[in-house]
Amino acid sequence: MKKVERINIIMRYINNRAHFTISEIMQEFNISRSTAMRDIREIEAMGMPLVAEVGRDGGYSVMSNSVLPTVRFTDNEIKALFIAFMATRNLQLPYLKSRHSLAEKLLGLISQNQQDDLVLLNGILLFEGTNPHNPDLLDLSDLPHGMLEQLIQVLLMDRYLEISVEEAREIKTYPLYLMRLYREKSSWQIEGFDLEEKKRRIIPVDQLANVKPYPEKTRMSKKKIVEQLSRQGEAFNLIIELGPKAIAQFKKYRPFKMTISYTNPYQTTAILKTFIDVHQEDEWAETINWLLFLGEDIKVLEIPKEVLAGLRGRVDILKRAGK
Repeated sequence: MKKVERINIIMRYINNRAHFTISEIMQEFNISRSTAMRDIREIEAMGMPLVAEVGRDGGYSVMSNSVLPTVRFTDNEIKALFIAFMATRNLQLPYLKSRHSLAEKLLGLISQNQQDDLVLLNGILLFEGTNPHNPDLLDLSDLPHGMLEQLIQVLLMDRYLEISVEEAREIKTYPLYLMRLYREKSSWQIEGFDLEEKKRRIIPVDQLANVKPYPEKTRMSKKKIVEQLSRQGEAFNLIIELGPKAIAQFKKYRPFKMTISYTNPYQTTAILKTFIDVHQEDEWAETINWLLFLGEDIKVLEIPKEVLAGLRGRVDILKRAGK
């Protein structure tokens, strides 16, 4: 009997008894004393109210007026849960180990026929990152960067952070107000407001060396941060409209700092506004390549003259090469 299945059966066994002992659990489920103790501790951790009794015989009892909640899933709910697990496998998600144990517990709650359906679905449905030669539903082994869960734990307490980043074999520290944590192009990214340089900053989680709350005495208020970002947001010098084909290309690849706003409920048209630093040649050269990648399904509303000249030059070269 699998551990998860055994624990679920033990929970129902003891819920129907006013009193039980470790010896009874050992005998009933043919397990060792240490295994029985571990199972009881896990059951307590799940929230089942047990009271230990002192004495020669000892034992446990379930607190009065407590009822083990019944968890029931429909067939479609079970399929939805495990399809979500399959679809997000190999995406370096946080709390992956907890997801693994959750999958085990859910499997222990369902019938053999329902388990057979999931195995069949797992062999039919293939998502990005799925290994068709390994149909194990519980194969959630693609662990994220070790700092991701630590970052999330700190964020639950405070969004003002002191972030240490490894850059060119050096550790640099940035005081940051985190605006969002997102996954893009197969890696996790931090978008925040640099409290010293007063600007938006993007930092890959893979480069994190440490993260901790930023001292309160030197913080900028959230209101001032919003004002700073609002003023910076007005400095757009590249504005383009995207049609459905360009949106599809945008989803395949885009520079980290670029986002689009859909302009209709069907998400078939969108507008992009961003700032291109024309003094950074690498930046606007990359922008030219990216605009060409989007294809012809775009309408340029505003563009720096340096980028426009470079774009025209690239188009002329491509036309000559096509002759």
